[in-house]
Amino acid sequence: MGMATKLIYFVRHGETKGNVLHVTQGEKGGLTERGREQALETARRFPKDKGRPQVIIASPYERTRETAEIIGRELRVKVKYSDLLKERRNPTEFIGVSKSDPKLRHVMDRIDNSFRDDNYRYSDEENFMDLKTRAKKLLNFIKWQPHKRIMLVSHGFFLKMIAAYMTYGDGLTASQYNTLSYFNPVNNAGMAIASYTRHWLKKDEWKILIWNDLETAKQRI
Repeated sequence: MGMATKLIYFVRHGETKGNVLHVTQGEKGGLTERGREQALETARRFPKDKGRPQVIIASPYERTRETAEIIGRELRVKVKYSDLLKERRNPTEFIGVSKSDPKLRHVMDRIDNSFRDDNYRYSDEENFMDLKTRAKKLLNFIKWQPHKRIMLVSHGFFLKMIAAYMTYGDGLTASQYNTLSYFNPVNNAGMAIASYTRHWLKKDEWKILIWNDLETAKQRI
């Protein structure tokens, strides 16, 4: 017999100037006009009478704050912030650099290579093991939230890490993460819906119900 199930709505931030320019992003950088429209459209997917999140928790980065605040205003839901939802920290020397830059591509290929040690670190970036640990902490954080419907506003790379950890748990490897990441893109303002059920007599259960959904689907929410 399971206890009450939580529903978690994971939302990637709307389009940013960095996304348009195809540059590596850090904490700074807000939404484009299109990105603000995407955030508003995300909020309007929720019925006015029921099913809306009871709290919104967001990464403190500029693009996620802006996305969460637009959604929060439209739904009249309070927004909180948590460092657990930040994007992967890229090497400082590559912030603002075009993703087509040969040196950047070479370094990121090394960082994301499935066949290197999972503890590999190039410079001051968060490596695979750092992110895996943070994903585990986030899931524990969600478990203890008092609300049954929670929206989390985060970033594409880290959202895929969360999904990978839900799927594989502590046994997750960089190779498994990279395979999941490659086949499961996350668009700007894409929504994933997951559930968490705490059981009395068996292991707690995480399920990914919807991934990267961009359609208006009020009946599903």
